[in-house]
Amino acid sequence: MQHISTGSSLERAVIVGLVTKFQSMEKVEEYLNELEFLLETAGGQSVKRFVQALDLPNTRTYVGSGKLEEIVQYIRAENIRLVVFDDELGATQLRNLEKELECKVLDRTNLILDIFARRARTAHAKVQVELAQYEYLLPRLTRMWTHLERQRGGIGMRGPGEREIETDRRVIRDKIALLKKRLAEIDRQQTIQRKSRDQLIRVALVGYTNVGKSTLMNLLSKSDVFAEDKLFATLDTTVRKVVIDNLPFLLSDTVGFIRKLPHSLIESFKSTLDELRESDILLHVVDISHPEFEDQIQTVNQTLDEIGAGKKKTIMVFNKMDAFTIKKTTADTHNLDEDQPISLDSLQQSWMAKANNPSIFISALHRHNYAELRKLLYDEIKDMHAIRYPYDNFLY
Repeated sequence: MQHISTGSSLERAVIVGLVTKFQSMEKVEEYLNELEFLLETAGGQSVKRFVQALDLPNTRTYVGSGKLEEIVQYIRAENIRLVVFDDELGATQLRNLEKELECKVLDRTNLILDIFARRARTAHAKVQVELAQYEYLLPRLTRMWTHLERQRGGIGMRGPGEREIETDRRVIRDKIALLKKRLAEIDRQQTIQRKSRDQLIRVALVGYTNVGKSTLMNLLSKSDVFAEDKLFATLDTTVRKVVIDNLPFLLSDTVGFIRKLPHSLIESFKSTLDELRESDILLHVVDISHPEFEDQIQTVNQTLDEIGAGKKKTIMVFNKMDAFTIKKTTADTHNLDEDQPISLDSLQQSWMAKANNPSIFISALHRHNYAELRKLLYDEIKDMHAIRYPYDNFLY
């Protein structure tokens, strides 16, 4: 697999997206903004973006010939060695693009896998990422061997190259089978561990990547879970015992979701996401300061449905309330838009509160409305605990 350089200087790149009959220019801009953040997280820097309107991606080169030539001229003039495409590319597209662009070509899936490979810390996460990488790699082996033939010369290499491809395919299939077996063993161990925790109510943090889940985890559990302003800062499931007043429960933090999340990653991380399926309450954390937070909510809900956790008891936690503003027009500014902060009372009367019950507005970083969050959690867990463990009612 191709990777972004890990050197100290950022690797300069251009990014490419399509306006199709399935996604508008507005959506494409949102996706490309996110792709830039992914690139930054991986150690790169976007210096230019190219967008083309096509009904469907070109089956050979993703973009049309005219746009491809425009990209070629730009990257040669600016000495750009990396081009990142916003959608997953097929083997033929990758092969043709590398031939035309004569530089490193990545798609969104490869970029996400690169970030996951860097972020994986535990044996469990490393196995999951490695499995997803091999499943991504398998159908693209032809492209890799074509690239090697260009480097080493094509005469006398075509036959052996094809035999090598078949050999590599068998090796990778065997590796995938081995990783799946190892993952199944880890899953069994973790299932036993989860069953041993059944005496306590289990609460799981869920949400889009980089919305503040780990910060909230640290606040509630008084622990030191890694958190930073980057996508996929957390890959491994972290579980902590939390006590509010005299009521104990288990709180877990899991990998964040993202739009266009590769299916292979969802499959590989299903064992990690078991923590969500087997939880009693979900805390769906939302960054309301993000301009596309409504789309992020929808993405998370769709992914929860995919893994069978869509009907769980859910508390919507609207985070970063201190950074949430709206555009307000005033006569004093001659109808210019100004960012206006919103009071907690106004937020509690907003559509966000009315459409989501229960819900709460907080700032995990600055502990705004934190006491109310603890009370809401306590009440929800107490009611569930009283039904499931009536003999423990003396606790509260």
